[in-house]
Amino acid sequence: MITVNQNFYSSNFLDRVSHLRNDMEWLAEQMSDATSRLLPVWQQHNMVISGETVSAATLEVQHCEALCSEDAEPILLGLVDGTAYFTLDVSHIPDPHEHELLGAAGQFEDLRKVGPYVGRDEGSLLAYARGINYWHQRHRFCGVCGAPTRSEAAGHQRRCTNGACNASHFPRTDVACIMLVHDEDRIIMGKAPRFQGRMQSVLAGFLEPGETLEDCVAREVFEEVGVRVTDVKYQHSQPWPFPASLMVGFRARAIDTNITIDEKELLSAEWLSRSDLKAITTDSPVQLPRPDSIARRLIEEWLAED
Repeated sequence: MITVNQNFYSSNFLDRVSHLRNDMEWLAEQMSDATSRLLPVWQQHNMVISGETVSAATLEVQHCEALCSEDAEPILLGLVDGTAYFTLDVSHIPDPHEHELLGAAGQFEDLRKVGPYVGRDEGSLLAYARGINYWHQRHRFCGVCGAPTRSEAAGHQRRCTNGACNASHFPRTDVACIMLVHDEDRIIMGKAPRFQGRMQSVLAGFLEPGETLEDCVAREVFEEVGVRVTDVKYQHSQPWPFPASLMVGFRARAIDTNITIDEKELLSAEWLSRSDLKAITTDSPVQLPRPDSIARRLIEEWLAED
């Protein structure tokens, strides 16, 4: 288990207090505690304070009553050094920057834009808030019978309101494998259509039902670039709530090295050496992945082994 140098958006500092999520008396105490904090989310954007640095903007939890809507209730994130943190979806407010309370507290930004500049712990809370609100927004109706659902367990469960159905629904996380494929002193870097600018990255793909993580790595690499791999080894993982993924990082050694790309998945792919990657500047035709990504860490760890 990694104890230092955690990936961005990891939350080992947070006590999720899952055993207290149904304790209504304890929850009421936290909601009335003047030290409890609220992290609003508006249309998948987090509230931050921007200046020379970027930090999470919080409100006193007592403001929930004025900000709640019929479709959104406060969700407990957990405790940080004994302080309770909640989040609330305020997407029903037309323009939060013109709202008397929200506009004075900060501005709403896409975490994909500001994430690398936020402190690690604050970034983790913002990512958690974004991810769980996204799930609630998309599970207001039962996937079994179509009836409305209601929030339970302090926001960590939804239940069908149709008594004949009564299905329980839990927050969804999509598992994706991301892999650094190496051949001696070089790795495969690819460019997906969604990548902005000149960025290239290591390969990645979603886990399929009935598949092991290792099998997913081998399948995705072969599908995307036509390369077979072996020695698939786990490195570390990262929450990636953009919108709802867990990135599971691996290394794999290439058996064959001829690249044939799947043009539906990639615009290009190539082998790049350590010297190629270390020579990258802001003017280079290839740029590394964003600094808060597990992809960047996988590459930098491999480069450091030279």
